[in-house]
Amino acid sequence: SEVGTPLLRDLLDCFRSKEEISRRLEITRDWTAVDFREAGAFASNHDYHPDSSSVDLHKLRETLVDKQQFLLRLLENPNLLEHERFTDLLWATFHLTEELEARQSLVDLPPADLNHISVDIERLYSRLVLEWVAYVEHLQTSYPFLFSLVTRTHPFIKESAAVIME
Repeated sequence: SEVGTPLLRDLLDCFRSKEEISRRLEITRDWTAVDFREAGAFASNHDYHPDSSSVDLHKLRETLVDKQQFLLRLLENPNLLEHERFTDLLWATFHLTEELEARQSLVDLPPADLNHISVDIERLYSRLVLEWVAYVEHLQTSYPFLFSLVTRTHPFIKESAAVIME
């Protein structure tokens, strides 16, 4: 939640299919195991096709660099390393960070470079969405109070608000 949720929110606008992504992942408190399974299948099979030219690459680089120590600590955790999908997500995140850091400037990048960064963003985002869906399902089962907050504030909801209006 410290890194993933902001990335899901900040990168969503760079996808041509952002409306479909949001619609298919708009988790509500009424979701069932079937809903989560369908969302996971969508997350696994969707062609995200990001447009990195629409991303604030400076902000993305700054965010990833700021969270790098936190992510390294996650990578050092042997319990998390047993989960191959999560480890793949961490490596995808580190790779994108390194790609952005390796460039002296992120302004006026050539199309081939922007395409490469788009592939890296897609790699990160597709893995992040899949892990997020699994995480939220786990919250629903094991931590309903945390799940309640997520259903009101997650990146794919139309109107995010922590305040309970009922």
